[in-house]
Amino acid sequence: MNILYLHGFQSSALSIKGQQLKDYCTLYTSYTVHLPDLNMPPLQVIETISDLIRQLDDVVLVGSSLGGFYATQLVAKHSVPAVLINPAMRPWLLFQEHIGSQLPYKVSENWILDQQQLDDLEQLAVPFVQDADKLLVLLQQGDEILDYRDAERYYSATSHTSMIMTEMHGNHAMENFADKIPMLLEFLSYSVK
Repeated sequence: MNILYLHGFQSSALSIKGQQLKDYCTLYTSYTVHLPDLNMPPLQVIETISDLIRQLDDVVLVGSSLGGFYATQLVAKHSVPAVLINPAMRPWLLFQEHIGSQLPYKVSENWILDQQQLDDLEQLAVPFVQDADKLLVLLQQGDEILDYRDAERYYSATSHTSMIMTEMHGNHAMENFADKIPMLLEFLSYSVK
């Protein structure tokens, strides 16, 4: 199984959760973790990950925050299973609220976020969950960046509800993620078949 870990905004392929997942999976030959750098415009992210999905066999996604938003769109496009960690629901609004006055905003050496990209994010967003049964959504009520209730409403609004696990307390980084790796691998292994 090829696991594509999609990191969040202002993170990188070296994200803590991505490294934890990769380290855990080195114990098993049946899992290969890919950690692509997503510090690029949104349309380029979708195309880059779509190319990987087409090139690899038995692909699953694990996405955190903005990576969770991307994973949701990619599940709709490619019908692959995914685990979402405190997914961003409407990142264009979040960015507008927090950095709108600073646009264009330098995210990394290779990526400057501008208003067109916020518009692109909004255009990418699927209006309702597709392939809901292929999604495991991990939320924490203590998320200081995102309101977990937005994700609960979105991922449970369809006739086929996604599996949602909401924990009390916690934070946006989901610091106890390592404890959840065996469970998410079991979900993904079952879903990819």
